Amino acid sequence: MFGKGAKTNSPAGSPAPVAAAPRAAAQEPGSRNSNGTVNVNTQIGKGTTIDGDLQFSGGLLVEGTIKGNITAENDQATLILHEHGRIQGEVRVPGMVLNGSIDGDVFASGKVELFEKSRVCGDVYYNLLEMAVGAEVNGKLVRQKPTADPVPPVVEQKEPEAKQEG
Repeated sequence: MFGKGAKTNSPAGSPAPVAAAPRAAAQEPGSRNSNGTVNVNTQIGKGTTIDGDLQFSGGLLVEGTIKGNITAENDQATLILHEHGRIQGEVRVPGMVLNGSIDGDVFASGKVELFEKSRVCGDVYYNLLEMAVGAEVNGKLVRQKPTADPVPPVVEQKEPEAKQEG
């Protein structure tokens, strides 16, 4: 059930969230299904190299190499980096599932999941972080506060003015 004894039908030992990414027409792009997998709208296959910046929305699965900055266009976007995937550049996404390597800083406004084969050479700015044994970050881990502050700002109250009798 847990750990090494669990068997999956995923290719080349990749974690279940990376391998299992079915599309459901009723789901919003990039959102998670009820079983926790991410809808994949775009896939960059193993052996493919993109040289240049990339903007995406929905779910992006990277099994190849991207040499450039990656930016998500909306708050529902999720980047999935397969164990064979490589990114050389800055990554700015709401959420990501990482099992490959990134050479650059990572900025995530939501959750960052680092699996056992993940490698980041750069700083990771995150809101929520889940890190497996074996994951590697060669840089700073910097927790960012959520964008929506649940506590309203403090409003200064004026002291009542003293009445002057004349």
